[in-house]
Amino acid sequence: MNAPLIGFGQVRHKRLKPVEHAFAYPTFFLLLPMRAMHALKAAGDGPSALAHNRRGIISFHDSDHGDGRANSLGWLDELLALHNIHDADGEAWLHCYPRMLGYAFKPVSFWYCHRADDSLRAIVVEVNNTHGERHCYVLDEPAWGREIAAPKAFFVSPFCKVEGSYRFRFWLTGQRENTIVRIDHDDETGPLLQTSVSGELEPVTARALRRAVWQHPILTLAITARIHWQAARLWMARVPFVRHLPQSR
Repeated sequence: MNAPLIGFGQVRHKRLKPVEHAFAYPTFFLLLPMRAMHALKAAGDGPSALAHNRRGIISFHDSDHGDGRANSLGWLDELLALHNIHDADGEAWLHCYPRMLGYAFKPVSFWYCHRADDSLRAIVVEVNNTHGERHCYVLDEPAWGREIAAPKAFFVSPFCKVEGSYRFRFWLTGQRENTIVRIDHDDETGPLLQTSVSGELEPVTARALRRAVWQHPILTLAITARIHWQAARLWMARVPFVRHLPQSR
């Protein structure tokens, strides 16, 4: 049966205009086989190392995703059905940040939805902003390494208009040994942002979780702090500010 994985790597971000601005941070993330995890939980068992829907220094809670259900797979399957995707009945791997000391902020998470034969059927890109809003991009019939485009439809940064398009690319090498996700944002004049997250994957064990705590003791708080710090740097560089309009319900 599939087992939870943890990735240690780096997140990169580069802005190309109207000023160049780049940064890179070390990070870690989870890659979770959600159907296998819930099957174990239903059988009265579960992954012993990772706290699932319970407190822990590092934990994963379904309610941090989708519409807040205790089992986010129900939300995922309904979302796929709304997009006429009915054959993603294999494993659903979730690439996401955990909770650290009970705090969660997940700028972007990726649901890799497979068919029963383990072929990739769809990818759901779940985006959260600092205003507590969420939007999902459902990518139909993706393939590893192939570029997939989608119109930008959600406010993320006060320094980027809600216009243009995203270009997504996903790589998963070996037997889930390494992963890279790249997301580029193009506006009407061409490339604007280049972002990526990458890492080497290994099983979630008590030792791996201790390493994550030692190297990144306040990971999710640091993500929020870094977002605001980089925004302040762009403001000081006089990059035009975009007013946020609340997401329509």
